[in-house]
Amino acid sequence: MSTKNMATSSNYWEDLRKQARQLENELDLKLVSFSKLCTSYSSSSNRDQRTRDSRSDSVGSSQDMLVSMTTELEQLLANLTAVNDKMAEYTNSPGASSHNAALMHTLQRHRDILQDYTLEFHKTKSNFFSLREREDLLGSIHRDIESYKSSAGVNNRKTELILKEHEHLRNSDSLIDNAISIAIATKENITFQRGMLKSIQTRVTTLANRFPVINNLIQKINLRKRRDSLILGGVIGVCTILLLLYFFH
Repeated sequence: MSTKNMATSSNYWEDLRKQARQLENELDLKLVSFSKLCTSYSSSSNRDQRTRDSRSDSVGSSQDMLVSMTTELEQLLANLTAVNDKMAEYTNSPGASSHNAALMHTLQRHRDILQDYTLEFHKTKSNFFSLREREDLLGSIHRDIESYKSSAGVNNRKTELILKEHEHLRNSDSLIDNAISIAIATKENITFQRGMLKSIQTRVTTLANRFPVINNLIQKINLRKRRDSLILGGVIGVCTILLLLYFFH
């Protein structure tokens, strides 16, 4: 009966791992598509107003797709969080105590993946909503200007120059925003990579401390390499001396 319970418990853990891996794969693909769509939306929002007006249907469609993908990603993250919680409950169950170290290591790896995906999703989502709010604001300003031009019948040269200057300033603002966004993205990427490297170093140290047999094996291998090097050096030295004696005999 005990053996049957252990087998059932092991199958339950493997089912949870399969669910976690499947959700992680889906999240990875969705996040890539989400990021590409946000980048495409950002590029289209930075074009001049005439281009945006001529492609308003396309921009609206992109917004709908982004909102839909946001909902899907939030649901996938919630599902993966639930699976991780079940895995955590399993590691605390009495039947899993004999393999607790290995189970905790696997659980921590899945938690790290969930945290990375969550951070990436929130960062991309925040960029999308910021771009949409900025686009709505600029569109409102442009509509106000067009309405003013139509109602007042602005035809004098001075007003046209002012409007052109405003357009140039807005384009300059867009270029500055792009440069700042690139700098911020670069900084975040470097910070993320540094965090990943620290995490890998910590995991390697944890594994080395958790499995001292590996350290002992590595030390023995190093000692044997040194001994073999000394023996080889001695053999070479003796052969060299014998050759010299032979030549000078």
